[in-house]
Amino acid sequence: MITFLADHWLDITTTILGLAYIIFEYKASLWMWVVGFLMQSLGIVLYYQKGLYADCGMEFYYLSMTVYGWWRWIGSGDGSRDQSRHAATDHENRPHDPLAIRHFPTRLILPWTLLIAAVWGTIYWLLVTFTNSNVPLADSFTTALSIVGIWALAHKYLEQWFIWIAVDVVTCVLYYYKDIPFKASLYALYVIIAIAGYFKWRKMMKAY
Repeated sequence: MITFLADHWLDITTTILGLAYIIFEYKASLWMWVVGFLMQSLGIVLYYQKGLYADCGMEFYYLSMTVYGWWRWIGSGDGSRDQSRHAATDHENRPHDPLAIRHFPTRLILPWTLLIAAVWGTIYWLLVTFTNSNVPLADSFTTALSIVGIWALAHKYLEQWFIWIAVDVVTCVLYYYKDIPFKASLYALYVIIAIAGYFKWRKMMKAY
């Protein structure tokens, strides 16, 4: 038992942090970004040890996005928290409120789709060419899609949940294959919470 815990302590710790993270995300809580920063810092070590090099590199991007997300959610990007609370709530002003849940802009769908395809292909080539990864297709796919997902989350776009559902399903299978059972189970739970989160955020958006 002790040997098992010693071998999997990073997996267990990041799983616990990940569970807290998704709960805070479900609630649209600012504390999500703090937990995320800790989780991703440890994730760098875990993924490197397991040979998930794209995921490992992605954690550095996540770290920067947790800082950006925190900054944006507290209102530094589009105005202060107090200003957003006293802003008019008509349709014209709501999209400019940094705390408001909103829809993913239609004009961004095509460019972000092209970006995902380009990043996916690039990361796949890098993994095949320069690493010993035996899961380059799945590893590069989740990495590319997550780039958009974390950005959409930082902007509180409702449709970010659809992105994470796709990422979570593939990641769950990938982590079981790579012998990261605790986090694999966590991502299976993520799928369920992400579906519930979508309806929760949609309800919150309508009630705004």
